[in-house]
This record gives sequence, C-alpha cells and structure tokens, in this order.
Amino acid sequence: MLEQCDLKEEKESSRTETNPVLKAFLAGSISGTCSTVLFQPLDLVKTRLQNAPVPSQGTGSQVSLLHLVNNILRKEHISGLWKGITPSLTRTVPGVGLYFSSMHWMTFNLAEGHPTPLQAMAIGFAGRTFSVVSLIPMTVVKTRFESGEFGYRSMSDALYRIWSKEGVRGLTCGLLPTLIRDAPFSGIYLMFYTKLKSSLPNELTKGELQAPVQFSCGVTAGILASVLTQPADVVKTKMQLYPHIYPDIRSVVFHLHEKYGMKGYFKGLVPRMLRRTLMAAMAWTVYEQATRAIGLK
Repeated sequence: MLEQCDLKEEKESSRTETNPVLKAFLAGSISGTCSTVLFQPLDLVKTRLQNAPVPSQGTGSQVSLLHLVNNILRKEHISGLWKGITPSLTRTVPGVGLYFSSMHWMTFNLAEGHPTPLQAMAIGFAGRTFSVVSLIPMTVVKTRFESGEFGYRSMSDALYRIWSKEGVRGLTCGLLPTLIRDAPFSGIYLMFYTKLKSSLPNELTKGELQAPVQFSCGVTAGILASVLTQPADVVKTKMQLYPHIYPDIRSVVFHLHEKYGMKGYFKGLVPRMLRRTLMAAMAWTVYEQATRAIGLK
C-alpha cells in the first residue's frame, strides 16, 4: 500500500515536472550524437562489405575486411571512413531521441517504472518501430551515401533525386526489413540489458563503477541481438541500394541464397556487431549519465 502511494506521488510529481519526455529526448539525442560520430566508420565498412562479392574460397572475412579498409584509406583518405556522417547524424540523433523519449514514457506510464523482461522487450520493440517509421527516408539516404555508388552532392540533392525518380517507394524502400532488423534488436537488447542490470548487486550499479558496469551490460546484450538480426540488415541494404532489382524481401532472400548460400545473410556481421554493440552500449551509458545530470533520474 505504501509503495502504491509512493508511486502515485512520484507519477504526480513527474507530471508537474518540466517536460520529462523532452528531457529524455535531449538525453537520447546527446547519446546518439556521441555514438554516431565515434562508430560511423564501422557502419560504412559494414555497408561496403554487404555490397561487395563474397571473398573467394580460402580468403577469410578478416582479410576481406582489412582489404576493404585499406582501399578506403588509399582512395578516399581517412575522411572517407566518415562518408555519410551527415545523413547518419540526421537520422540517428532524432531517431535515438525519439526512441529514448517514447521508451521513457512507456516505461513510466505502462510499466509503472519497473518493466518485466517481457515488458522491456515490448517497450524496446515499440519505441524503435516509432523512430524507424518516422525516419526511414534518412536511412535510405544514409545507406546510399555510405555505399559510394551514388553521386549525390548533398542530403537535399539526394532526397530530391530519389523523390523525382522513385517517388514515395524510393524514400521508403527497405522499410519492412529495417523494422525486422531494428525493432527486434531493440526489444532483445533492452530485455537483456535490464535483466543484466537488475541481476547485479547494488554496489556495482552505483558509484564509480556505474558507467563501466552499464557499458559491460550493454556490450553483452548487444552481441546476441546483433547476430539474430544480421540477415534482416543485409536484406535492408540490398533493397535500399537496388530497389529496381529487389522490389521486395523475397527477391533479395532468393538472390542471396542462390548466389552465396547461408553466409550471404551474414555479410558485414563483424563490423555491424562491433558498431551496434558498442554504439548501443555507449548510447545507453551516456543516456543514463545524461538523465541523471539533467534531473530525470
């Protein structure tokens, strides 16, 4: 009974607080900016790997990865690794902000501030779905910039040319596989992240060890989520780069299986797993610290 009264008072005070959802959006945007700038090279390398032929027999994925990075540095210099950073920031920063703010609202209003593992998974799924649908045109532009195969001069030029030649279908191509990739990733990630954090002793989740422990929980949760959603990421990339060749998911799946076999569905896994795992872990760590700094927690 006492807990219910305390929870009611907390909820009422939250309503009178200055825009708690806006604070969550700002904290999420800060975390998204830091992680996007730092890990953009991994995203670019992942896109290039997914768009490259599978290495010949006897050539490992690590050699292919190093060869690709070497080519980028040789032809495009160090700045080439950050190609597509503008659309990445335009997509990720508000996207992460929308994700964290919607997740904050759902956690507090639908799960009383303490979601179960299944509730956490559903909240992560719903929050990511909302941000993905809102920003899918930016995802298309980002993927095409990173591929290096389109001569877009700027984001506005890219949006105009895609709209002129491909219409709404071009600006939203790959939406379904993007949802299949991102929504389950966020749901699985949030479920494991909250479960790992709640299972640790309080002395590890507070004080000086708080940030490294949160980061470690994020890395652990991100590894499994990345592997499970990798095939959807490959399909998404193909559809957004070549919508005239792959008009639907089935066409990509058949092509990958026929040409590459099962390994085709996991092209670019290493850089994506590194990026998504480290980016999610860093985003959550920065978000947790930012929410405390601005008085949200």
